Amino acid sequence: MADTVLYEVSDGLATITLNRPEAMNALNVETKAALREAAESAAGDTAVRAILLTAAGDRAFCVGQDLKEHITLLAADRETGSGQTMSTVREHYNPIVRALAGAPKPVVAAVNGVAAGAGFGFALAADYRVVADTAAFNTSFAGVALTADSGVSWTLPRVVGPGRAADLLLFPRSIGAPEALELGIANRVVPAAELRDEAGRVARALAEGPTVAYAALKESLAHGLTHSLAETLEKEDELQTRAGRSEDHAIAVRAFVNKERPQYLGR
Repeated sequence: MADTVLYEVSDGLATITLNRPEAMNALNVETKAALREAAESAAGDTAVRAILLTAAGDRAFCVGQDLKEHITLLAADRETGSGQTMSTVREHYNPIVRALAGAPKPVVAAVNGVAAGAGFGFALAADYRVVADTAAFNTSFAGVALTADSGVSWTLPRVVGPGRAADLLLFPRSIGAPEALELGIANRVVPAAELRDEAGRVARALAEGPTVAYAALKESLAHGLTHSLAETLEKEDELQTRAGRSEDHAIAVRAFVNKERPQYLGR
């Protein structure tokens, strides 16, 4: 894995760190490939029970596509007629978002600064966003004559509603932490100096929780947004049966009866 993305697993928590602070964690090809590898590894590793997505530096979580590299690649496309540059959506952004949103475990984003374009999309793909009070969000796409990618056209309307999503996409602007909290983009806003500790506490608590139940909750929420009540009730029955057969459920029931704190195994 490249130095532009750091990956560490400890006590069931996988921490993925975007590591280009000098470029505001912009996404060049090397970084996108490494992030895809890290996200897929964390999602598929049964020893990982939660994922923390964070970034180095104080200025930016991720400002999206590295436009300096992008200009060079577009020029090469014009010379060759290959059109390869925009294949990054299919090759990188889509797999990253699928891995984060579809991971059978909770994903926490620690948003330390600006999250724009695909960076905004990756934050929205997480299940829970802990945000520094100095952070800001921006869709950015229309500002560079592009449409939404990295799942934003799916995630943003579900977070803020379709009307607000259209406004934020058609007229990109900076959304500060207080407004992000009000809109539901941020789940928790903390002082910037406390972000890493607080996000770590949230992620570690989820890593110690009932992983099978968390996976079922993620699946049921995604299903319920696009299906009827009758179909959702059927899905809840299926998922509750799965959760009810887990070792963690038996542990939780015993702990409740004995007035003890459950020690979950994640299975």
